[in-house]
Amino acid sequence: MAKIRITKQFSFETGHALYGYDGKCRNVHGHSYKLSVTVIGEPNPDPSHVKHGMVIDFSDLKRIVKEEIVDVFDHATVFNKNTPHVELAEQLRNRGHHVILVDYQPTSENMVIDFAAKIAGRLPSYLNLHSLKLQETETSFAEWYASDNI
Repeated sequence: MAKIRITKQFSFETGHALYGYDGKCRNVHGHSYKLSVTVIGEPNPDPSHVKHGMVIDFSDLKRIVKEEIVDVFDHATVFNKNTPHVELAEQLRNRGHHVILVDYQPTSENMVIDFAAKIAGRLPSYLNLHSLKLQETETSFAEWYASDNI
């Protein structure tokens, strides 16, 4: 049977700062991220199955990505926990802000790697994560492909 790629797009707002960076992004700022998630698999061949003809129900993919990424990162501020930004993170948390501490520099490149691991871990065994595209601005994005990471 044919392999088919299914893509669902998501958007969320997230702030971050790049500690040690030599440009403007060392300052706390935010982005309106757009995330495209592509999975690959075979359409369900069973005509008696409620999901006949589907690789995955778009609503099932949406639930996974919302739970792992969108609901976690939307309107949060992300800092590398291995930098002095930890002090700023604590101050923000104490004032009721949603802060995420990660063990990497929160660039689009590193975020898309993190997202790929989180999403792939939740997919049904009959599906594979094919690719992610994390768009940070209208003209800038990072892409992750499973084929590049074997």
